[in-house]
Amino acid sequence: MNAATTGLAAGMALGFAGYFGGFWAFLLVLVLGTAGLIGGLALQGDLDLRTRRQR
Repeated sequence: MNAATTGLAAGMALGFAGYFGGFWAFLLVLVLGTAGLIGGLALQGDLDLRTRRQR
């Protein structure tokens, strides 16, 4: 799946949640989707959560 298809699917999911469930359902889907994205990127290796910046 490319980025445009993924963005389209996420936008449609948020739209359905907002339309049928209201604001709180929209917010819940947004927060859980973001958490899933971060977890997926970390498992895939594209996001390294262990790195620390040196000052």
